[in-house]
Amino acid sequence: MTPSSTPPSARSGDPQPHRSERVGWLRAAVLGANDGIVSIAGLVVGVAASGADSAAILTSGIAGTVAGAMSMAAGEYVSVQSQADTERADIAVEQRELDDDPQSELQELARIYEQRGLTPELAREVARQLSDHDALASHARDELGITDTLRARPVQAALTSAAAFVSGAALPIAAVLLAPAGQTETVAIPATLIGLSISGALAAWTGGAPVLRGALRVAFWGALAMAAATVVGRLFDVQV
Repeated sequence: MTPSSTPPSARSGDPQPHRSERVGWLRAAVLGANDGIVSIAGLVVGVAASGADSAAILTSGIAGTVAGAMSMAAGEYVSVQSQADTERADIAVEQRELDDDPQSELQELARIYEQRGLTPELAREVARQLSDHDALASHARDELGITDTLRARPVQAALTSAAAFVSGAALPIAAVLLAPAGQTETVAIPATLIGLSISGALAAWTGGAPVLRGALRVAFWGALAMAAATVVGRLFDVQV
């Protein structure tokens, strides 16, 4: 390869970005946004199907947005914090094992590298050098599978989920505000499906997955949720 054809990142020596670096916040953002769109759209469509007026529909949508954002934040924080607690406990165990019997831990690390294809001599040398540099980090990464990129970040996940939920919920709320009287369902359903398709496509593109498949997958479940909410609303065909 000639110097002119070498990619800029390769010439500069800088590491190339990978999509796995986004997994911590991307999962929470996608889940929060889609849940905000689907939950609040289902709520306002269901309430509208029951015969409620625009004020009642809007009130239910705003209340659902606040409650949903808090629920998403709390759920993500508790879930990811549990993962973080487990990671810390595993690392503490590994630190004790390194303190008690460093040679056995060195051999264990070498065996891991042998299983990945290195010769026994090279595996031992790699294990020795990495252990001299940072034994705990080497065991956390190669034995436990814990890395800085994929490490649990509870606060980040909670804030991302809550913000994404509110952002997603803004779409059906806007549909309620803009819809003519008595036309909430007519406006909210197509607007929600379009929003879900865009959200699914963006999430798929960001994560490197097929865009069309991501859009259709999210739109399908959103349509199913709104259909169920409409049925429930019409079963309770009463004024709120």
